[in-house]
Amino acid sequence: MRSYVILFSLSFLLTLILTPFVRRRAIAWGAMAIPDKERRIHLLPTPQFGGVAIYLAFLLTLACVPFFGNLVSRNFKQDLPMLLFGLLLPATLVFALGVYDDFKNASATLKFSVQLLAASLVYASGYRVNVISTPGGFWQLPTLLNFPATALWIVGITNAFNLIDGIDGLTAGASVFALTSILVFSVVQGQPEISLLAVILIGAVIGFLRYNFNPATIFLGDCGALLLGFMAAVLSLAGSQKGTTLVAIAIPLVSFGLPLMEVGLSMTRRFLSGKPVFAGDRGHIHHVLLERGLTQRQAVIVLYAVCALFALFGLMLLNPKRELGALVFFVLGIGVIYGVQHLRYAEFSELGSQIKQGMSKTRRALAANVSVRRSSTKLATIETPEEFFAALEAMLTTNEFDLVTLEVREGVLLKNAPLPLPFGVPGSAQRIVWAWRNPEIAADEFTTAMFAQHWQLRVPLNDETGRALGAITFYRQLRAEAFTADIAHLCGPFQRELSGALARLAETDQPIAMRA
Repeated sequence: MRSYVILFSLSFLLTLILTPFVRRRAIAWGAMAIPDKERRIHLLPTPQFGGVAIYLAFLLTLACVPFFGNLVSRNFKQDLPMLLFGLLLPATLVFALGVYDDFKNASATLKFSVQLLAASLVYASGYRVNVISTPGGFWQLPTLLNFPATALWIVGITNAFNLIDGIDGLTAGASVFALTSILVFSVVQGQPEISLLAVILIGAVIGFLRYNFNPATIFLGDCGALLLGFMAAVLSLAGSQKGTTLVAIAIPLVSFGLPLMEVGLSMTRRFLSGKPVFAGDRGHIHHVLLERGLTQRQAVIVLYAVCALFALFGLMLLNPKRELGALVFFVLGIGVIYGVQHLRYAEFSELGSQIKQGMSKTRRALAANVSVRRSSTKLATIETPEEFFAALEAMLTTNEFDLVTLEVREGVLLKNAPLPLPFGVPGSAQRIVWAWRNPEIAADEFTTAMFAQHWQLRVPLNDETGRALGAITFYRQLRAEAFTADIAHLCGPFQRELSGALARLAETDQPIAMRA
């Protein structure tokens, strides 16, 4: 125990000392995270490269272990060849990949290739998934599936921790809870080599949090997030090799609940929205909490509490009773469902609505209706004409209309003049102040004769007193394939939010630039 306290303290102090030096180097080398309007929500350019301090503190502390002259050092020397080949070498590969990515933005192919190589080294060293265990029993994997399962576990966990690295201190804090559960598990199972590595990493990460907690002065960067995810995956895998219960691998599975849940939610959301499942966005759990009004510090504390609960439930599986394991997974399942419902993702709201109605719509229908719901939410909070038009255009990019026009009556937004459209929209003499055209249809194809082959949906817009503000009109060519957007939502919530947004802009007397 004394040795562990010394190792923890040493790695903690080394990270405290090394991080300011690494921060200055990152600024000098230009390894900076620049704020953008899509994924990076911090306000000022911030150095990233923080994983270098953790990696150096980890290696330097580890190098001191042989000099302890006690049982810990003797066990370490005995396990050193396995640790070098099975953990430190592949961890260094993943760390180097992260350093390269922080500078050059590595391609997805390169990332997965290096991670698979690292997973192969781990597998060759004897750390592998060969049993899938559940509270109700276990399944011995066929030999041919051992490597795919091992690679999936390592690559999946590595990228899961990288995925949640979106607000100050989240990935570092989540890794502390995950590594703590590994530490407790390895101590109970009598695996001092795993305990030693876990306690060193915990000390290094907590030391780094001094600079990474909100407001952060340095970020982990991909080099840090990938390293922590990889180390957590491999240490949990190594710790499960000698487990005395059938649910050994289930303990890290539950303890890594937040990163794994984030991966599952993100991929499902993107699939339902019709987007590439591996594309980045601002729909992660921490983004949703920020949109709900929480500060970064409040959001990360809430997520720390979630990580702590997952770690606690994971350690409850140390009890060999299968009934307790089944109860743990049941409670977690209910908790996850409840939490996702309260995050109010448009994708899951739409999916749930369609399931309740017993409808069997296609993925295209989900994508179209998600965009309508999301735009309705955006319109409820817009303050400027730019946000107003952006919300409309975002909704139409995944819908099936050919033309949409927005008109306002005389006396509303007097600073605008009628919009001279380059195509023959029926009633173009009205005050049309905005129009959207399907980019797949040329402007000169919109003729009066062509509109005879279109159906149209004209939705009136009124303020709270019932005063007419104008109307939005949707045009769609008559064709064989079914129309999938939810007309009830267009004429209900979307109409109300659009009317409210237009009324707010009218009250502020902000000029709306004419667009087509």
